[in-house]
Amino acid sequence: MRISIIRKGHFNAAHRLFNPDWSEEKNKQIFGICSNPNFHGHNYEMDVKISGELDPESGILMDLKVLKEVIEKNVEQRYDHKNLNMDCPEFVNKIPTAENICIEIHRILKSVLPDHLDVHIRLSETPRNFVEYPA
Repeated sequence: MRISIIRKGHFNAAHRLFNPDWSEEKNKQIFGICSNPNFHGHNYEMDVKISGELDPESGILMDLKVLKEVIEKNVEQRYDHKNLNMDCPEFVNKIPTAENICIEIHRILKSVLPDHLDVHIRLSETPRNFVEYPA
């Protein structure tokens, strides 16, 4: 029987949406105030959804304490109070949009969780803006 568990996570981070191949004018046209040269920040909220087959002996999919520790170590400590553009190698050549951050969180967690578990990320950049991966 397939089932899902969800653990919430949180981190605060700064970023700048900016494509170095574009002019300042084009960056402002596409990204608006999010292209501020002095950066800006968000209080990111995320839902990490893990899905798979329920273990019939234990009655659990995965120990939620273990999932909490995986999220803290691999996502929250990595991104919390960081400038994503400057402090995170994965965004040196990639614009840290909410979409790209969500994809990176998925990639990171998928690489450290058991292969038989499916991972789904919902990232909130603001109370009204959400991104999900996979879609």
